[in-house]
Amino acid sequence: MRIAVIADVHANKVALEAVAGDMPDVDGVICAGDVVGYNPWPEFCVDWVQEHDVPTVLGNHDRAVATAEYSGFNDMAAAGVEHARDHLSEAHREWLGQLPTERTLFDGRVKVVHGHPDDPDHYTHPSEFSPGLLGEEDVLVLGHTHVQSHEKYGDGIVLNPGSVGQPRDGDPGAAYALVDLDAMTVEQRRVRYDVGAVMDAVDEAGLPRRVGTRLSRGQ
Repeated sequence: MRIAVIADVHANKVALEAVAGDMPDVDGVICAGDVVGYNPWPEFCVDWVQEHDVPTVLGNHDRAVATAEYSGFNDMAAAGVEHARDHLSEAHREWLGQLPTERTLFDGRVKVVHGHPDDPDHYTHPSEFSPGLLGEEDVLVLGHTHVQSHEKYGDGIVLNPGSVGQPRDGDPGAAYALVDLDAMTVEQRRVRYDVGAVMDAVDEAGLPRRVGTRLSRGQ
């Protein structure tokens, strides 16, 4: 069984379409949260996840859009939340707010959280990966850091597929991963896309310009 793993789409339609176009035939797609935030297309990205029946967990930006509670966000993040709240329907916001903080999928073999199994807002960087993060699952999927990485241990795999819509590991390519649950292997993938088109859309939407310019540097 092969599954595609995405995270941190952050309302980047152009990157999401590039990842979807690159994705081979799989038995399922899962998302580790933050469908919305930062970029100009929250409605498209929520609709895509819903239409493709992608099991998703609640990210911190998803929660902020659903609840309008984002006082701790910086200016870029706050602008993305406000843009999403202005452009999403009440039904979209309710859907975001009802997302669980954790999912266990594929007969218990895969657990999905946003930040950390014990704290959905904790940034679990690759230096913190360890077999101690694993529970009964074979694969633990994390998001939140926007840094693509995975480690395989005797008891299973800890994986961050990286960010589709706003990578922060120095590589501007939209990130995702393929997991083979039979072979217990991970293939990390990067997909080039038209960052300039996103930068133009950021400007047109009146969002902070750095939301777009940082994409070209994978920051």
